[in-house]
This record gives sequence, C-alpha cells and structure tokens, in this order.
Amino acid sequence: MTIDRASNSSRGEKHPALSRGTTQTGVRLYNERLVLSLIRLHGQLPKAEVAKLTGLSAQTVSVIVRQLEADGLLKRRTPQRGKVGQPLVPFELDPDGAYAIGLKVGRRSGDLMLLDLAGEVRRTIHKPYSFPTPGELIAFVTSGVEDLVSDLSAPQRLRISGLGIAAPFELWNWEDEVGARHDVLASWKDFDLAGEIGKLFDWPVYFCNDASAACAAELLFGKGRELRDYAYFYLGYFIGGGVVLNGSLYLGHTGNAGALGSFPVTSPDGKPVQLISMASFNVLERAILKSGGDPEALWRDPNDWSGVGAPLDDWIHAAAPGIASAAAGVMSVLDCAAVVIDGAMPKNMRSRLVDAVRSAILQVNMQGISPFPVIEGTIGADARAMGAASLPLFDNFIINRNVLFKEQD
Repeated sequence: MTIDRASNSSRGEKHPALSRGTTQTGVRLYNERLVLSLIRLHGQLPKAEVAKLTGLSAQTVSVIVRQLEADGLLKRRTPQRGKVGQPLVPFELDPDGAYAIGLKVGRRSGDLMLLDLAGEVRRTIHKPYSFPTPGELIAFVTSGVEDLVSDLSAPQRLRISGLGIAAPFELWNWEDEVGARHDVLASWKDFDLAGEIGKLFDWPVYFCNDASAACAAELLFGKGRELRDYAYFYLGYFIGGGVVLNGSLYLGHTGNAGALGSFPVTSPDGKPVQLISMASFNVLERAILKSGGDPEALWRDPNDWSGVGAPLDDWIHAAAPGIASAAAGVMSVLDCAAVVIDGAMPKNMRSRLVDAVRSAILQVNMQGISPFPVIEGTIGADARAMGAASLPLFDNFIINRNVLFKEQD
C-alpha cells in the first residue's frame, strides 16, 4: 500500500516498547513481518505450519516466534492435543502488542478510533458537524485523542505505533454541493492537515484518501480475507471507491485509482453525469431537506436512520441504476471476482441498496461482460477510520498480502 507520511520512524525508534535494543537486518525484519502477517491472515498458526508456509527452517521460525512472543506481539494459545507426538502450540497476535489511532475527516462528521494489533476496535469517538474549520478539526483531534487513550496505561501508550488520517482529497472543492461558506472551504486549501497533526504528537502520522482507506479496511479485516480481486464502492457524503488487485490495494499513478464517484453514467433524464451526482449521500441530504425532514439524522448516528423516511426509498431507487452501470463498466475492464458495496449507513439500508443494485444490473447490457456477484461490505461506518488506523500497523507489522500468496503457491 502506498501512503503519505507526515513523519515516520523505523520500528521502535520512537516507541521503546516496540524496540529490540539490538541491530536488526532487513532480512530479519522481513521474516518477522512475514510471520506476523501469516498469523494475522490465518488467525492462529503453530510454528510447524508457519515453517511450511514460509519455507523457513524450523529453527529460524522458532527463533523468530520466540522473539515476537518476548516482544509481546504474539501469544500462545491452548496446545492442540489428540495427535501423534508433541501437541502443537498455536500462536496468535497479541491484541495488546501494538495500537494505532485512526482519524476520519468527513464533510459532515469526524471520527477517531483506537485499533489494536489484532484489528479489534477498542474505542471510537464520533463528532457530527456542518463543515469544520481547520482550527475546529485540530481542537477535536487534540481533545479527542486524549480521551481515546485515557484508559491505556503508560506502558500501553508506548505501544501506539502511529496515527493515520483518512480524508478526502481537496476538501475545499465541490463548494456548491457541500454548502459550506466559501471562506471556510478556502481555509483548507493551503492547510497541511497531516503536518499540523504531526506537531501534536510524537507518533508517526500517515495520510490516505478516505475511500482508499475504507477499501484498505475491507481488504485487511473484511472481504479481503476471501477475495483477491474486487471493485469497491463506498458511500459517504460523496460516493468513492477503491480497487483491489492480487490481494493488494491498487492506487494508480496519481493515487486516484478507484475514484469511482467520477465514473460517467446516465441520469434518469438521459443526461451524461458522474456517479457522484446520483449515488452520494449529499443527494439524499438535499432530498430530506426539501421534504421538510431533518438531514442531520444522516450524520448524528450512521447506524440509525429511522427518522429519514420516504426520501430514502426514492434515493435508493435513483442511485441503484447508476451504481449498476458503473459496476458493469469497471468489471468490463478489470474482470474482478466481485463488486463490494459498503458505506456509512445502517446495515439494513446497505442490504436494501445492494439488492436494488443487483436488480438494476439485470437491466444493464452485459453482452461481453462476465457475470459477477455484487456483495455487501462488512465494516460500514467505521471503515474509513479503521482504514486510517491500519496504516501505522501496516507500515510497522504487516507485509504486502501479495507476498503471502506467493509464499503459499
């Protein structure tokens, strides 16, 4: 995964709890990451299986696993008995071995998340807003991070490996659609978000596009465990997406690969438009406002839209054909195993949308395009913050998943 870093350090440089205290070679670090990544992918593995999958000698694996266990990154599970010979002792990631913080910056809400090494969400803080100024966002991060880590002991805080940021590129753009004041939007144009946040903490700070971060979360913690290739649509204030090829997030030459919101589609009245104008939540927000409803219901709690009402039905009916057309277009080029749809919305609404997209695809001219499944994502509203938090963990402990499959072929 390609990511931007406002600051960075080799493992343990700023984090004594993660440091060996000895000089390590690149091969040793690579092998450690390989072992950690394989155990993460499989959930738990005994040393004999790790040796089989990696091709490393049993002695080498034993030394690596022993060191990772001493570092608090791996822990033993109950021995597997009932077989001939000594019982096999499986190892799994120690959730307390490392932590990372994720920040999602949206146009209508912000989120902070504390993620552990095993990928479990320890705590989240959600903050709805109309559209933040840079100062308001920095204030949210400053107070929110302290609240987020307040339950961690001093030794645990030393195991925080970094802070990842997931934010839209060009927050100052789309003025007509966003509806924020011009001066507020303009204040973001020359604001170095990652750099300013980097001044607040000693941790390395990482930056990634928000939709790409959501796709990374699905890759690491969701459908990516089952699928090596897929096109990913993520619905937020604006719809975006990502592309996973050969088990890796593909960002493209400029980082805009998977910018599926820009995909050209046809509107219900026959006009050429981009998908973003048909299948984004800002369209739903305007419809709710026009009907006299409360559009803030979309952002107060992304898991409860019980008060949205009839505009939601109309929005699904209008959005599904656009997503279906874009999905067919993407699959005609990439021929992935599936299309995955997720978003900052309740699970029942996601299911309804996916069902509507499946129905809409039946109306698309699919001649020359192989049939493909359309499936639900698994993470939902937390995907962007989780993807952001995964960036430090990925950089410090995880190897490119493509390598894992090569090792097992």
